[in-house]
Amino acid sequence: MSVTTPPTRTGREWLTDWNPEDEEAWDSRLAWRTLWISTFALLLAFCTWFLASAVAPQLTALGFDLSKQQLYWLTAMPGLAGGTLRLVWMFLPPILGTRKLVTLTSLLLVFPLVGWGMAIQNPDTTFTTFMILAFLAGIGGGAFSGFMPSTSYFFPRRKQGTALGLQAGLGNFGVSVVQFVTPWIVGFALVGGLGASQTLREAGKPAREVWYQNAAYIYIPFLVVAVILAWTMLKSVPVTASVRQQLDIFRNADTWWMTALYVMTFGTFAGLSAQFGLLIKNLYGAGNAAIVATAADGTTSILIEGYTIPTPLKYAFLGPLIGAGARVVFSPLTDRFGGARWTLVSGIGIAGSLFYTLQHVTPDPSAGAEALQADFTGFLLGMLAVFFFTGIGNASTFKQMPMIFERRQAGGVIGWTAAIAAYGPFLFGAMLAALSVTTFYWVLIVFALFCIGLTWVRYARPGAPRPS
Repeated sequence: MSVTTPPTRTGREWLTDWNPEDEEAWDSRLAWRTLWISTFALLLAFCTWFLASAVAPQLTALGFDLSKQQLYWLTAMPGLAGGTLRLVWMFLPPILGTRKLVTLTSLLLVFPLVGWGMAIQNPDTTFTTFMILAFLAGIGGGAFSGFMPSTSYFFPRRKQGTALGLQAGLGNFGVSVVQFVTPWIVGFALVGGLGASQTLREAGKPAREVWYQNAAYIYIPFLVVAVILAWTMLKSVPVTASVRQQLDIFRNADTWWMTALYVMTFGTFAGLSAQFGLLIKNLYGAGNAAIVATAADGTTSILIEGYTIPTPLKYAFLGPLIGAGARVVFSPLTDRFGGARWTLVSGIGIAGSLFYTLQHVTPDPSAGAEALQADFTGFLLGMLAVFFFTGIGNASTFKQMPMIFERRQAGGVIGWTAAIAAYGPFLFGAMLAALSVTTFYWVLIVFALFCIGLTWVRYARPGAPRPS
């Protein structure tokens, strides 16, 4: 892609005659600098986006009067917002340029973090207020559909599998970071206190003093650093495309097929990341009335002698960690062997892992503590396998898209597919609020089987119409 700066885009921000396919002219240092700065900002965006999933499982233990369904909706709302805002952010790279896009997005993320930090300290905060803050956190999800296409402009096609896989995979680590850091950071007062403490009352454990506002405030200084780095060190590739011109991707059937495949991979990754902690709590912990009894005075007791209730956030970070790690590790392999065959492996693995996990979503407390512990181990291992295979597919689909579409369209398709897949947390939360857990898993399995067939027929088989 060779570009010439339009007359209205002058100044040091805008590059001229940028052609990453020209090995001698390509500025690899600038490309990789852009990748690392925007990836740092993207990781913080994902931390913000999934903050609700880290906090929601403990809200009732903090004294907030919220039902099981409301908690599912609260963790679902960032997905609805993230998907919707990605439909906006996907058009911004050619309009704003990389420098302004990363800077302004990082600055906007400060507002929901401040709001969450204040709301969590007030026991009178309403469910509606929490839902508004969860929606604003969706800005972090929207960032993905702007940052990824923007970064793709800087790299030649032969390196886009690795570059985009690294950015997306390391950005996805934000989901794991927020769930891993939260239990630790809320255990003490930050410098200056930053607000009043709360009392956490968990089943089978003594009450303890916590500072849950820290879960939001901890990321603000890092966002300030991201804003400064983006504004002072990034450049922009003057790709010119109006919103109307970018809409031509929807006349290509592969846009829709790749959307389905990315929903299977990233939609499942994001959806289960948002709900993993609540699933653990409601199936094997304090949300299961057959395991934990709650008295009228609010005290709780474990009904199965010898059974240790799993702490949701102790395990919830593992799934996103494995999924993001798989995306990083397998991205270079997709450059070497192609994306379609790995997408096929991903689909088969997702379907098989979901079916295995399905056998462990209806625990029987009457079987005793030992059987219950074994059942939870099976559930945990099955879920971690699902995350692993979604990570492979997240890497492989992002290799496929630059190979199937020309450069300008590839950026738009990446943004579009990412936007639709970002609805995963919303769709999964809505399904869990409306369906039984068993039905929920069967829906995921059937969809994965459809995507396996699609991948084979369209992209992976010998003589496929669009090998990628």
